[in-house]
Amino acid sequence: MSSSAYSLTAIIPAAGFEVTKGEPVIGGLHGADQHHYFCAHCMTWMFTKIDGIDFFVNVRPTLFDDTSWFHPYMETYISTKLPFAETGALKSFDQFPQMDEFEGLMKGYAEWA
Repeated sequence: MSSSAYSLTAIIPAAGFEVTKGEPVIGGLHGADQHHYFCAHCMTWMFTKIDGIDFFVNVRPTLFDDTSWFHPYMETYISTKLPFAETGALKSFDQFPQMDEFEGLMKGYAEWA
């Protein structure tokens, strides 16, 4: 999806997220429960929403006006990562963590950040 060794995502509380300009379109992965939203003009991947998980939105942090505060805390799908791709993340998962792990991960991130 990113055409890169990295695909950065920031989990943002849904209550603090809104599209303020334009009408994004669904593109990329057209799964039944994951919806990747893109800029309709340039087709840049901007954010992802997952059906049934209404409390957060996965936003592409490379789109933030100020990226200085963003540092990877966890990395996923290290089972397929390229040998040279290093993120410096504290937590690593072969695929995605289980849903019951997210509360602890969010608490750990809050203490780390």
